[in-house]
Amino acid sequence: SRDFQLKACVPVNSRVSNKIQQLLNTLKRPKRPPLREFFVDDFEELLDVQQPDPNQPKPEGQQMSPLEGEPLGVVTNWPPSLPAALQRWGTTQPKSPCLTALDNAGKPVYTLTYGKLWTRSQKLAYTLLNKLSSRNEPLLMPGDRVALVFPNNDPVMFMVAFYGCLLAELVPVPIEVPLTRKDAGSQQIGFLLGSCGVTLALTTDACQKGLPKAQTGEVATFKGWPRLLWFVTDGKHVVKPPKDWHPPIREASNDIAYIEYKTSKEGSTMGITVSHSAMLAHCHALTQACGYSEGETITNVLDFKREAGLWHGVLTSVMNRMHVISIPYSLMKVNPLSWIIKVHTYKARVAVVKSRDMHWSLLAQRDQRDISLSSLHKKLLLILFSRGLRPEVICPCAGSSEGMTVAIRRPPEMGVPPPGKAVLSMGGLSHGVIRVDTEEKLSVLTVQDVGQVMPGALICVVRVEGMPYLCQTDEVGEICISSGSTGVAYYGLPGMTRNIFETVPITPSGIAISDRPFTRTSLLGFVGPDSLVFVVGKMDGLMLVSGRRHNADDVVATALAVEPMKFVYRGRIAVFSVSVLHDERIVVVAEQRPDASEEDSFQWMSRVLQAIDSIHQVGVYCLALVPANTLPKAPLGGIHISETKQRFLEGALHPCNVLMCPHTCVTNLPKPRQKQPEVGPASMIVGNLVAGKRIAQACGRDLGQLEDNDQARKFLYIQDVLQWRAQATPDHPLFVVLNAKGTVASSASCLQLHKRAERVAAALMGRLNTGDHVALVYPPGIDLIATFYGCLYAGCVPVTVRPPHPQNLATTLPTVKMIVEVSKSVCILTTQAIMKLLKSKEAAAAVDIKSWPTVLDTDDLPRKKSPQMYKPPTPEMLAYLDFSVSTTGILAGVKMSHAATSALCRSIKLQCELYPSRQIAICLDPYCGLGFALWCLCSVYSGHQSILVPPLELESNASLWLAAVSQYKVRVTFCSYSVMEMCTKGLGSQTEALRLRNVNLSCVRTCMVVAEERPRIALTQTFSKIFKDLGLSPRAVSTTFGCRVNVAICLQGTAGPDPTTVYVDMRALRHDRVRLVERGSPHSLPLMESGKILPGVKVIIANTETKGPLGDSHLGEIWVSSPHNATGYYTVYGEEALHADHFNTKLSFGDTQTVWARTGYLGFLRRTELTDASGERHDALYVVGSLDETLELRGMRYHPIDIETSVIRSHKSIAECAVFTWTNLLVVVVELEGSEQEALDLVALVTNVVLEEHYLIVGVVVVVDPGVIPINSRGEKQRMHLRDGFLADQLDPIYVAYNM
Repeated sequence: SRDFQLKACVPVNSRVSNKIQQLLNTLKRPKRPPLREFFVDDFEELLDVQQPDPNQPKPEGQQMSPLEGEPLGVVTNWPPSLPAALQRWGTTQPKSPCLTALDNAGKPVYTLTYGKLWTRSQKLAYTLLNKLSSRNEPLLMPGDRVALVFPNNDPVMFMVAFYGCLLAELVPVPIEVPLTRKDAGSQQIGFLLGSCGVTLALTTDACQKGLPKAQTGEVATFKGWPRLLWFVTDGKHVVKPPKDWHPPIREASNDIAYIEYKTSKEGSTMGITVSHSAMLAHCHALTQACGYSEGETITNVLDFKREAGLWHGVLTSVMNRMHVISIPYSLMKVNPLSWIIKVHTYKARVAVVKSRDMHWSLLAQRDQRDISLSSLHKKLLLILFSRGLRPEVICPCAGSSEGMTVAIRRPPEMGVPPPGKAVLSMGGLSHGVIRVDTEEKLSVLTVQDVGQVMPGALICVVRVEGMPYLCQTDEVGEICISSGSTGVAYYGLPGMTRNIFETVPITPSGIAISDRPFTRTSLLGFVGPDSLVFVVGKMDGLMLVSGRRHNADDVVATALAVEPMKFVYRGRIAVFSVSVLHDERIVVVAEQRPDASEEDSFQWMSRVLQAIDSIHQVGVYCLALVPANTLPKAPLGGIHISETKQRFLEGALHPCNVLMCPHTCVTNLPKPRQKQPEVGPASMIVGNLVAGKRIAQACGRDLGQLEDNDQARKFLYIQDVLQWRAQATPDHPLFVVLNAKGTVASSASCLQLHKRAERVAAALMGRLNTGDHVALVYPPGIDLIATFYGCLYAGCVPVTVRPPHPQNLATTLPTVKMIVEVSKSVCILTTQAIMKLLKSKEAAAAVDIKSWPTVLDTDDLPRKKSPQMYKPPTPEMLAYLDFSVSTTGILAGVKMSHAATSALCRSIKLQCELYPSRQIAICLDPYCGLGFALWCLCSVYSGHQSILVPPLELESNASLWLAAVSQYKVRVTFCSYSVMEMCTKGLGSQTEALRLRNVNLSCVRTCMVVAEERPRIALTQTFSKIFKDLGLSPRAVSTTFGCRVNVAICLQGTAGPDPTTVYVDMRALRHDRVRLVERGSPHSLPLMESGKILPGVKVIIANTETKGPLGDSHLGEIWVSSPHNATGYYTVYGEEALHADHFNTKLSFGDTQTVWARTGYLGFLRRTELTDASGERHDALYVVGSLDETLELRGMRYHPIDIETSVIRSHKSIAECAVFTWTNLLVVVVELEGSEQEALDLVALVTNVVLEEHYLIVGVVVVVDPGVIPINSRGEKQRMHLRDGFLADQLDPIYVAYNM
């Protein structure tokens, strides 16, 4: 129907359609960068891609051929499954010892016999299947997963629980005991349990009592864990099965037998499923490879819950009815020799230990400190030899959770080739190739073989990255294994399972080498002579830096070999890499001994950096020292690497010393920008035409065509307007000043103001000459306004000065003194209180109080009329001086003529539609710039009533300004950024309370922030968001722009389109280019238009160097021409010569007639799709930042605010940040809002974020207390003051880090 079609075109204004519109906007293709700029474009800032060194070693060997282990022997009488083996020994050899547990002192606590293991496992199996129910349904069904939570000192209970689950056909998932709710990696374990669907956890009575409890007395739910039922497996909780119940004993199938957890390099936890058949085959292979025989004794030091400790000490031992002596790890820590002693005591034929434990026991015996890795094995063998241990009986093995045991050196009686040893060049290994070197060198790695391939297995070595191509014989790769005894899958992760458990290695021509799938073992190595397997590292420890591979364990070994050896507490050191700026960077974190001094620390750190550099030829990005015992621990007391890395990246490591070396490590920064020779004017114009560009210029409405019934226009001078108003509308209220309670502190009608001004004029006329300069030092209020007009009446030139702060005379009084002197004021007008302060003892400590000019207090002036008013001969005469301190610390006073003063008032009147019937609220400082004009001039000119709110009063009542806006139903209001910040911080959580007090902001049509800087989008948006609840229209908030040469260039006003926001590419901006991008694209920076250009104002964008006009969307200096430009600097304290051309500059080509003033701000113009009041396309002006503040680094231009924004985002405890340069180094000062132990966490985060987002290396990071960064009254940071304080060593920092 026609009716419907009509409707379909009407935009529906609802949230939903807005969302859809947003989506469409996002889906629009990102804008292509504009036509390449005419002639030269040096913008593409590419990170240096490091070219491989042509001389680097490359593999030269032949393609490796897969290596096969001997066939699995056929054993008669071998049980068909593990439960069958348990049943056999439990019934035929019940008295035979199965497991002896030792306590922490090394005394035997309990020996579990095969008979006990069989009966206790059966009881548990029966109880689990029959006695646990929920809602009358059995809780567990065969095949369900069950968590096993047993401490490392209770192998007996663990073994019973493990076999109990197997007998009940449940799948055990052994995990660590969670000690606290915030255990390292505990959340990830919870994720694993959740994804395995675990609902029941088995544990011991003692362990259950030790777990953290909730209020109800139940075990607390750990962060990220599913809800679990905890079941204690001790005797009294399990029941004896009835006579006729027997557990099902089946042949080993491909069903899941158990799940072993593994934590990846990134910290995520996976569950590796092992089938019954793989478990059985693995026991068979181990028995054959190790020559295990029935009934023998072995000692086990390893963790019995996973990997080799489980394979030998829980599974294979039961297959062969062996007796396991389980040595708790805590005993090893106390007495590293304990395992050797136990081997002797129990006449064990096999000891299962970690190679590291062999080292420790060796060290304990000789207490020698000179470990060099290469000699270690020899010493080990010699010492053990003297103890009656033959060297050839050491059988290294290699395995991983996925591949199970990969290779093992056979015992000597099996007639195998002698052990192999390889001395490899570290440099070669870093390129993935094997080059034999000599042991004398430091930069070699000596490795022993890990023996032969497991029986019945096939192994090969494939490339680490990319497709699984077979390696060459002299190439290091990842070892892959194909056998019936590996893990089957990662539980619930089919994609990752395919990559790891179903790899098909291929030849260089792409042909699969076998139809059997292989499992990637995560071991890095190669096959050496005699078919021996060598392992040089693990995938988890691999760090790929600038195309070279380094192994974390090797770097740890190097660091630990640095003198003094005892510096690192218990050898606790972590090495990992973090990705910063498209490359991996090496981080070394070590625990230092409690008694180490700062001096020791730095000496050790610098030695470690040198050692790693010389041995591995790689730079360390960050070296951090933390107090002893503070790194997150892994279950057996080692360091939890992924958690350490996580804490480092989150800024939660709390180091006590840190050394960063970004200057030496980061070698892929873009090349510094070379400035291109400038293009001539003619080619610029042609270039702009070719690119379809217009010259960037814009103007406000034309004053000549604006006919308004402006009575004030009849008067040339503002003081004449006041006299006229005093006669025409004597009782019309012009000003109301509010106090902190929100009540009227003082007010003035036209006549009252005129009368007070007359009294001041009468007091001055006898004393001063026409044209004398007078300093007005008043708090914000009517006195300030009245004395200003009094000076004009008397023909004097007023200079408004912010009064000194009584609590802070030392810093505020010198500024007052300086303005009084530089402005050549012959007299100071002020209140009695301030007059006393200026001459007080405290003031004498800050300035020379004898050199003040005449000081008059105007509190009680006689009611005298001045004889006659002063009439200036021409409007070009000086009306007042406007002094302000720039953020770069320059005090600049500008001259405002009478003509400029009237033009300024008229322009603001037209833009904001100001009439006597209007009320506007002003919460600004009244001493300079637009704040002064709005406070003292505009009401008198336009006749509207100004509600004046002194910003200082907000400190005791943050809601004062907004409550006043609401009470007076103000449509137009002005504030400063500092006021806006006070409101967002102070009232953010109180909007509900304000609503109850009937504060309603729906009356506000426009709320303008008076600023001389780039609009602070984040702050204005936060403000709008918070006060939307009180009816503030999201369109109301905007910003103004002014500067020294023209205090009001842009101002939103009441008409005209809303301010627009664009997103520009920050990288292009550094090259003075403007490239628009879509919101949310990388390196995008939001910029908001600074209000509308005022009537009578013309703006052009000019090249700072050639002074030529620029095309649209080019970054350049904003130049302004307008009747209310200031006429010049009265003085620029410190740099007069530099600024001579600021007020009268002409373009070098194009329109060379117009006289412009240079604002000193960079910005750009952009024609928008919107139309303005006159129906023309609207031109938007975007201010990017002050030219004086920009930093020139690496040939590019940076705005401090951009770097500061990135830094503040990098850590929650950074309250404020300021940056500056010092001898070409970038210095970043951050205020720490938090505990001081976080101070050093910030160093790496600040360095990382500035590298990532700005391609800059931070030279110095200074961490200071809140409030150290100086901020002026406009809420702008004073970076130069801060720099002076830093150089004079006055900041009293918490920490200063000099990056190397």
